[in-house]
Amino acid sequence: MTKISSVLIADDIEQECVDILQNAGIQVSIKTKQTKEQLLESLPQHDAVIVRSATKITSELLDAAAGKLKLVGRAGTGVDNIDVPAATRNNVLVMNTPQANSRSAAELTCSLVMALARHVPQAAASMKEGKWARKDYMGEEVFGRTLAVLGLGRIGTEVAFRMQAFGMRVIGFDPVVSKEQAAARNIELLSLEEIWPQADYVTVHVPLIKQTENLINKESLAKCKKGVRVINVARGGIVNEADLVEALDSGHVAGAAIDVFEQEPPAFRELVDHPRAICIPHLGASTIDAQLRVASEIAENIVQLNQGTVLGVLNANEVLR
Repeated sequence: MTKISSVLIADDIEQECVDILQNAGIQVSIKTKQTKEQLLESLPQHDAVIVRSATKITSELLDAAAGKLKLVGRAGTGVDNIDVPAATRNNVLVMNTPQANSRSAAELTCSLVMALARHVPQAAASMKEGKWARKDYMGEEVFGRTLAVLGLGRIGTEVAFRMQAFGMRVIGFDPVVSKEQAAARNIELLSLEEIWPQADYVTVHVPLIKQTENLINKESLAKCKKGVRVINVARGGIVNEADLVEALDSGHVAGAAIDVFEQEPPAFRELVDHPRAICIPHLGASTIDAQLRVASEIAENIVQLNQGTVLGVLNANEVLR
């Protein structure tokens, strides 16, 4: 069984992570904001590295640390900043904490649905400019509207549950979820082609992979009803930003709420500056609660691994054979 005795923390993380590891007798080195050259030197000196979303663990880094590095821990859900195939090729475990920030991401998604329905950010900004423009911000109730949830994992399911409490009809798409599983959550499972023309709001909760890149694009938006609203708190690149701006300009899309971008910080200002777009700086997991949970969970999973229990490892079947 893999034994971890030294851990490099490469991104900012709560002190709880350090405390749990050190209390278990694991040596911890904290070196954040390292360059590629610095990582090439430091990674082979440790059994494991913990990252958030800032540090990219590439095939070059993994190849250079081959034979020494045993584990890459992602304090969070998405692992698109880690070359998982390269890690597997080098017998390096990839561990994440998929449950720790689900609630925070779901709550933010629900907040953005309501903000789109009632133009909350725009109205607040107008007030700060000294205006009293009530007629400019006529909203709509979400009661009776149809919410399309693309991706019915932990976050998507929590969003569906919460928005059903507002009286929304929820339809969903997920190729690995059965109609019976969806129905048990009061979600009508449909194909994408069935979803587009029915949705009043579309929210995406899928990983960024080849099959989901540009999932929301000019073609799919054109199939939606006029006035649809789009929310992305998942990963940049799932929504084609240029196509979204074009649809916002034409009025076919009534509003968009975007937390994640193709490039972060975003260089495509047309979306950020659009009057019908609510753009925020990747806040999905940015709650005190979620940060504490991801920090504690990744450390506890590493401690459990040393004790022979495998938790949160994505490539365990390939590496621990």
